[in-house]
Amino acid sequence: MAEERTTPQAVSPGSVGSIRLMGVPIRLHFTFVLLLIFLLIGLGSSQSPINYFLFILAIVVSVLLHELGHAFVSSRYGIRTLEIVMFPIGGVARTERPPKPREEFWIAVTGPLVNLLIAGLMLGFLYSQKKTLDVLALGQPMDANLADRIILGNLILAGFNLLPAFPMDGGRMLRAVLSPFKSEYEATRIATWCGRMLALSMGLYGFIFMPLLTFVAFFIYLGAANEGAASRGRNLTQGIPVRAAMMTGYHTLTHGSTIRDAANLLLSTSQQDFPVVHGDQVVGLLGRNSLLRGMAMEGPDSYVAGFMDRGFISIAPDQDLAEVLPQMANAGACVLVMEDGKLLGLLTSENLSQFLLLRSAGLQPAQS
Repeated sequence: MAEERTTPQAVSPGSVGSIRLMGVPIRLHFTFVLLLIFLLIGLGSSQSPINYFLFILAIVVSVLLHELGHAFVSSRYGIRTLEIVMFPIGGVARTERPPKPREEFWIAVTGPLVNLLIAGLMLGFLYSQKKTLDVLALGQPMDANLADRIILGNLILAGFNLLPAFPMDGGRMLRAVLSPFKSEYEATRIATWCGRMLALSMGLYGFIFMPLLTFVAFFIYLGAANEGAASRGRNLTQGIPVRAAMMTGYHTLTHGSTIRDAANLLLSTSQQDFPVVHGDQVVGLLGRNSLLRGMAMEGPDSYVAGFMDRGFISIAPDQDLAEVLPQMANAGACVLVMEDGKLLGLLTSENLSQFLLLRSAGLQPAQS
């Protein structure tokens, strides 16, 4: 990656709360919280509330261990996991860079293996107690079959994730297996098509027999569609330098500029992020949200230096644009394009989207 680059720490939209395990921030998407509330009010009469709570807790912990398994193997390949967001269909990890096909296969397979290991250890414990697995335990929940339900829950998690369809781990494994024979884009297109077909089938079945399944199917379809769009973006930007897409016409603020100065620029231009300079040196980046926060907290005559982001991200102009896409995933993202400490341009999510639109229409950008 380029010099002066810092790792983006943007929080995924819709996520709430944060805990850190193995150095990785774990966040809950609001839909996951809604699902938990729905499950916790669905107490059955055949089991005690504490037993039901322990079962839900065990499944959530199993999903977390599944995702931490991914994060551990990713770290062995030198890929840092920036965050894990818990959705109704499981956890989604955001990594510093996309893994290579071989790396992706082993990262993906680790999650289901963790669930199989949990089930195997608990099954061994049952057998040590001269007990056998009650395969009907999920349909007949009781205090006495808590361990059986946790085992079955982990087996279902493993089996579900091994389905060869995005965004499940099996879909990632399918893409990795197809990669030697097809382009990354074509391999992803096949895996995401499988994911969309699975989601439509689940949604139709759930609409008729099990409404909650429709809710899960929606997220599977959304995950497949998002990965398909991301793969198309990588396909359109592979081998193209950042300088071909960066904004070269931009305004800057000085270290001594006020929030009023920034607000006037915000209103008179289409720019929403302003590099803050001190002489020839870039010392910060003031985004629209920071500008509004400064206006609300200290008024228009306060200085931008008190609200600018000093930990801004900078990239080199010759860096492959495809490598930058994960950093631009969040709406409103902005990075500075710099070389030898000199500011050359800005790359924002908005102008990157416009660039991709023009590329898909057949425009060949200048790369010099």
